Amino acid sequence: LSYSCKSRGSNLHVHFKTTRETAQAIKGMHIRKATKYLKDVTLKKQCVPFRRYNGGVGRCAQAKQWGWTQGRWPKKSVEFLLHMLKNAESNAELKGLDVDSLVIEHIQVNKVPKMRRLTYRAHGGINPYMSSPCHMEMILTEKEQTVPKPEEEVAQKKKISQKKPKKQKLMAREYIQHKINTNKRKKKERKTV
Repeated sequence: LSYSCKSRGSNLHVHFKTTRETAQAIKGMHIRKATKYLKDVTLKKQCVPFRRYNGGVGRCAQAKQWGWTQGRWPKKSVEFLLHMLKNAESNAELKGLDVDSLVIEHIQVNKVPKMRRLTYRAHGGINPYMSSPCHMEMILTEKEQTVPKPEEEVAQKKKISQKKPKKQKLMAREYIQHKINTNKRKKKERKTV
C-alpha cells in the first residue's frame, strides 16, 4: 500500500530560476494551502521570495512575511506548478489516497540543455537568444492526522524542590571536606609516632 503520489514534467518551456524559487516556496506545504498560495501569487496578493537566484531582483514588502526582502510574482512558473499539482491530485485520487491530507514532501527542479535562437542587432550583428527550460518533479505524501491524547492519561509531573538538590550538594561537600581533614590528622599522627 503506497501513501504517496508523483507528478513530473520534462523539458518544460518555463524559466529554470524562477520555477526553482517558486517550487522552494511551496515545499512542505499542504496541497490546498499551496494551490491557494499560488493563486494569490497570480493575483499579486503574495509574492515568491527569491533566495538563491536573486541578482537584480527588486525588493517588495510582501517578502517580509517570508523573512526576506526580495520577491517577484512569476506568472508562468506558477501556472506550470498549478498544473503539476492538479496532475498529482488526480494521480492521488486514482491511487485512492485522501486528497485533503496530501503534503508536498519532495519537489525538485532541474536544468535542461539551453535552447538556442537568434536575435538581430544593430549594424548587422547577431546575438544568441537562449532559453532555459527545466524538468520538474514532485512527490506528495499522505500526512497522518495527529490525534490529541486524552487528558486522563497525562500524568502530572512530580514537583522537585529546588532546595533539595542544593542541600544534597552541600552535604556531599561537607562529607568530602571531613574525609580530607581526617586523612590529614592520621598522617600527622603517623609522623609523630
